[in-house]
Amino acid sequence: MSDYAAIEKEARIFTEECVTNNRIDPALFAQYDIKRGLRDKNGNGVLAGITNISRIDAFEMRDGKKVPCEGKLWYRGYNVYDLICGLRGKRYAFEGAAYLLLLGDLPNAEQLDSFNGCLAKCRDLPTNFVRDVIMKAPSHDLMNSLTRSVLTLASYDDDIGKTDLQTQLEQCIKLISVFPMLAVYGYHAYNYYECGGSMYIHRPDPNLSTAENLLKMLRPDQKYTELEAHALDIALLLHMEHGGGNNSTFTTRVVTSSGSDTYSVIAAALSSLKGPKHGGANIKVMQMMDDIRAHVADPLDEEAMADYLGRIVDRQAFDQKGLIYGMGHAVYSLSDPRAVVFKSFVHQLADAKGRSRDFEYYNTIERLAPQRSLPRSATSTRAFPPTWTSIPALCMICWASRSSSTRRFSP
Repeated sequence: MSDYAAIEKEARIFTEECVTNNRIDPALFAQYDIKRGLRDKNGNGVLAGITNISRIDAFEMRDGKKVPCEGKLWYRGYNVYDLICGLRGKRYAFEGAAYLLLLGDLPNAEQLDSFNGCLAKCRDLPTNFVRDVIMKAPSHDLMNSLTRSVLTLASYDDDIGKTDLQTQLEQCIKLISVFPMLAVYGYHAYNYYECGGSMYIHRPDPNLSTAENLLKMLRPDQKYTELEAHALDIALLLHMEHGGGNNSTFTTRVVTSSGSDTYSVIAAALSSLKGPKHGGANIKVMQMMDDIRAHVADPLDEEAMADYLGRIVDRQAFDQKGLIYGMGHAVYSLSDPRAVVFKSFVHQLADAKGRSRDFEYYNTIERLAPQRSLPRSATSTRAFPPTWTSIPALCMICWASRSSSTRRFSP
């Protein structure tokens, strides 16, 4: 690829000219009632569509007034908490939840077996795909690797031009099946070519769940514990849908409306998901935690921890953005149900991995961060909502169990 430094001087001039010639008067947004995010100027959510697939609750009406409430996440009318509680006696939940979201109702035993069979039969990549696509030009950005792989898979599909529902369902099920392979093989290619590590290409086992296969293919020795697989399965379930109005889902609806094919639609959604204000936010949390750990040695030293969090909010530490990443949410008001449900699993995993002291960092930050929600300096203008806290649950488990690059786990 060309050296961008060769045009750095010209690019700087072009940038200044671009900024000068593309200014829009902020008053026009209010004049024409244009929304510039997930909320309007009064803090109300922006209605982007209607769906019966997923819903989130962050407020409720009491005595005619809209007031914050504990967060709830619903899949097809089922509270995700109830879905997880219903796992007693069952092994893994991701596949059943995928059936629920795709087809509209929870499967019975026979339907689930049939669906799992479909996933197992589709869990295969075209001949030489790993060599010719994934291993060539490996990217340090695994979301880019996934996006490229999805778009390339379209070249192997003879039904790429069909947009009927049956074809789209078949394509979606196939993508669900191979995503673990695309992600894991993409990581191993990056680790081998860019980091000097070893390359492992383990085949999936048709008798294992999605979570189990992810861990089996990821680990050099293909070994994992039941706790690890169960925790990852819950993480997958909790991050399957989020109300139908998040950035990547909205992107899916926009691109689908043009009549585009399944692979292009999912590639567009992945491009949206990787952004640091969406699925890529957990990378920032990981980086922030490493930075805090480097400056605050003792997680029990609350005075030192509170002081450093204050410096972050005052734009004097970390990335100088004034944000404590992972705190608050654009939609939830008091709590994120995903974090509430998942925290106990993370605690168990941290104990099993001998990382209890590390877990204390999260607890301390979670407890102290709301006290540092207001900037201490006159120059600070950004802060996070003080009403509740939540380090992203998926990021927590990834960090608690990690042994190498954070890129393996994000988003």
